Amino acid sequence: MPLPPPREDGTAVVTGASSGIGAAIAGALGARGYAVTLVARREERLLGLASELAAAHGIRAGVISADLAEREGRERLARELERLEMQVDLLVNNAGFGHHADFVDAGRERQLEMVALNCEAVVDLCGRYLPPMVAREAGAVINIASTAAFQPLPGSATYAASKAFVLSFSEAVHEELKGTGVTVTAVCPGPVRTEFAEVAGIGGAEDRTPGMLWMSAEDLAEEAVEAAEKGKRAVVPGPLNHAGSILGRHTPRVISLPLTRRVWRQVT
Repeated sequence: MPLPPPREDGTAVVTGASSGIGAAIAGALGARGYAVTLVARREERLLGLASELAAAHGIRAGVISADLAEREGRERLARELERLEMQVDLLVNNAGFGHHADFVDAGRERQLEMVALNCEAVVDLCGRYLPPMVAREAGAVINIASTAAFQPLPGSATYAASKAFVLSFSEAVHEELKGTGVTVTAVCPGPVRTEFAEVAGIGGAEDRTPGMLWMSAEDLAEEAVEAAEKGKRAVVPGPLNHAGSILGRHTPRVISLPLTRRVWRQVT
């Protein structure tokens, strides 16, 4: 199922667009002629990216500053899109963050914030914008999950669980939407060269792991958009990441949990 064609009053909403994967996906969509609405908390960064995309691709690039972990932030996004009379043809749920620490040491409020952004915001935005897509019989959603979705991750328990939620939710809704002209694609990246590791408290992880495991945000973005263009249910970019996802799904937990814990602690 191809993506809906770009149109004058349509837009691709990309959350977490101020850097990394979100910025790269916005660029990939802009290169295909889609107007984009960039959403994140850091308005200055969004404005710079919007100017770059508009100049490079001749598209309309808008900016909405909002904290999507908060219900009011999501309401603000909806109000601004309505004010601008923009219909959401594509939705990219990329906003999210990770955290490295054993759960009992990680801080309750930080974990709740992670669930709100990584999970609640995804459900909220899909709930707002999928029904109008179905009514138009055209649209697509890209939800950014992670290879962490395929197995529990001691040391990042809440993060892995949140991404398992995104993957399960996306795959189920994708199946529900068959025949409607609308698709949901879950993208499960492995390590990507972005600010994510620093925010998660695992800066320097790239130096402690083989370079072949890492992707650029731009390469990941292309694979994500191409998967959505083909109407795929889910995609794990990179052959090594794909192999790891299979191991994560099928290795008995009695073996995988202690092994994952040791490896994750060495990397981080």
